[in-house]
Amino acid sequence: MALVQLIDTLNGHQDRVWSVAWNPSGTVLASSGGDKTIRLWAEEGTGQWVCKTVQEGCHRRTIRCVSWSPCGHLLAAASFDGTTSIYSDRSSSPEFECVATLEGHENEVKSVAWSASGAYLATCSRDKSVWIFEVDEEGENFDCASIAHSHTQDVKCVRWHPTDEVLASSSYDDTVKLYSEDGDDWTCFSTLESHTSTVWSIDFESSGGRLVSASDDRTLKIWKQVPPGNSQGVLTKGKAGAWKCVCTLSGYHTRPIYDVRWCHLTGLIASASGDDSIRIFAEDRSAGDVDQPSFNSVAKIDTFETNGLSWNPATPGLLASCSDDGTVRLWRITPTV
Repeated sequence: MALVQLIDTLNGHQDRVWSVAWNPSGTVLASSGGDKTIRLWAEEGTGQWVCKTVQEGCHRRTIRCVSWSPCGHLLAAASFDGTTSIYSDRSSSPEFECVATLEGHENEVKSVAWSASGAYLATCSRDKSVWIFEVDEEGENFDCASIAHSHTQDVKCVRWHPTDEVLASSSYDDTVKLYSEDGDDWTCFSTLESHTSTVWSIDFESSGGRLVSASDDRTLKIWKQVPPGNSQGVLTKGKAGAWKCVCTLSGYHTRPIYDVRWCHLTGLIASASGDDSIRIFAEDRSAGDVDQPSFNSVAKIDTFETNGLSWNPATPGLLASCSDDGTVRLWRITPTV
């Protein structure tokens, strides 16, 4: 099991909070919500977390998702107004300022994510498309490198592989798609099918060899990359191999699961649901079968309906969550075994 401690509750947003994201050093937490603002939080010497700045005025509607660049100097924000804004702290101003607005989507932008190299930025939308932007070294110019129309419905989430230039997206069409660069374009090389309803969120394990998905069908699924010429007889296409569902976690949430995050420091998985709870899962290493892994629920956190989660990249077990009640909460998760 795991010990759960509520560290702080951050108030300030005037509407539901949709997204939270730690900067790469784990010192600043960004949050965004229905009040069309981004708040940046930092810890003071007293141990309390305070709002250091409020970014507003760049969007006309809800800011659905925020994502930091790997260098930590750029912050991207996806909005229901159909645009994605880019903020930078590289100017003469001590605070972040909006330096670019990316347009092109026909409807709400639901998610935004930077590649591990910082060379690419991906967005997805209700218009069923995934856009990939190429970013220059200074982080000042964003050129559309590809537009993927692989999904047949609203695309909910995009996530990049932790080391490779591989992108994953999940959708209302119940699938997860994986993309890689093929010549001058990006193509979908794999479609993951097993969920029976909307796939709200996805996240890679630290090695990138496994992926977790969360769905409206109230299940979590673990997918494992299978290389070409595997002994399991799984058919693969090209050098990318295939992805196989190796574990399904069900019976833990009673309503749709809206977000899932795989901690790269501890290996814990956190899931957030409309059933007013957050679940923490740990892999049972004693099972000993990598092709049929077992995960146990080690903690249940009763809270308000939670929309987003983010593990701190520098402090093991530090988890941020955001809710419909307009708050951001910080939790310390400590395994007891």
